[in-house]
Amino acid sequence: MNNLMNLARHIPTPDATLTVAYTPIRLPMEGRQPLELRLTAPATGSHLPIVLVSHGFGPSNYIPSKDGYAPLAQFWAERGFAVIQPTHASSRVGGLPAGAPGAPFFWRERVEELKAVIEQLVEVERQAPAVSGRLDHSRIAAAGHSFGGHTVGLLLGARVDGEDFSDPRISAGILLAAPGRGGKDMTEENAARFPFFDVDFSSLTTLSLVVCGDQDHPHFTPHGPEWHADAFQDGPGAEALLMLHEVGHGLGGIAGLDARETETEAPDVLEATKRLTLAWLQTALAIDERAWARACGALEGLAAPIGHVTRRTR
Repeated sequence: MNNLMNLARHIPTPDATLTVAYTPIRLPMEGRQPLELRLTAPATGSHLPIVLVSHGFGPSNYIPSKDGYAPLAQFWAERGFAVIQPTHASSRVGGLPAGAPGAPFFWRERVEELKAVIEQLVEVERQAPAVSGRLDHSRIAAAGHSFGGHTVGLLLGARVDGEDFSDPRISAGILLAAPGRGGKDMTEENAARFPFFDVDFSSLTTLSLVVCGDQDHPHFTPHGPEWHADAFQDGPGAEALLMLHEVGHGLGGIAGLDARETETEAPDVLEATKRLTLAWLQTALAIDERAWARACGALEGLAAPIGHVTRRTR
C-alpha cells in the first residue's frame, strides 16, 4: 500500500511477500577488518536469485553503507530476490581507516569486496540460517548507484587503463546514475582528482540496464544529464537506457527516504524505479521472460510521464 504513488501503479509488479534480514554478517578479508553486510531475502522459497548492491559515496554518514538503499533492497527482496549489501571500504561509518592505502575512495577495494561476497556465499548462508541452502549461486546480478555504479561497471567489464576487473559469475547488472566518461570529458580539476573515472565502456559486455534522471546535472563535467548515460552509449552489453523524468541524482529516493542523497523526493518516480528495475532483473535472470516487456509497455502507456526507455539497436 502506497498512497503517494499515482502513475506508477500502472506498471505491473508482484505482490510483496514476507522477508527476513540478517545484519551484520561478517566476512573475513585478508590483511584488514572483516567486511560487514546485510542480507534481506524472502522468508520462503528456494533457488533465490542474488542481487549485490553497491552503495555510493554520498553526503550522509549512514546511507553509504549496508544500511542504505532500503527502498530498492526491500522491494526486490519482497518480490523474490536475495539482496546483499556490503559496507564498502569507502563508507564513513564502517569503512577502512582514512589513512589506509587507497583512501578515501578505495575504488579497487570496493571491486574486491563484491568479489569476496561471491566467493564466500557459503559463509553468508552459514551466518544466515533461514536462507541456508536457498540461494541460487548461479544467478547473480549486481546493481550500483553513483560511485557504486562505477564499481559495478568494472565488474560488468568496463576497464581503467586497460585493466580487466570483470567477474563472469555476475550475469546481469544495473547502473543507477553512474559516472560517465572521465578524462577529457571532465573538468580539469575533477579529471585530476578522479583518474579512475577514465573508464573504457567498450568492454562492458555483460547484460546491463542503465538508469538516469533527466535533471541529474553532474558537477564533474560540463556535460549535462546525458553524461550518466555514457555506459549505454559505449557499452555493448547495455541493452537499455531508462531515463526518468523530473528527478536528479537520487532518482526520486532510492538511497533512502528523506535522505540527504534525495535532492528531489518523488514518490511516484521512486515507485516506478523500483518496479521497472525489478522487472528488468526478473527477465535478465530468467525468472519471468515477459516482465520487462510488460513494464515497458506500461511506461509507453498510462505511466509515460514518468520516463522512457531507449533500447539498443543491434
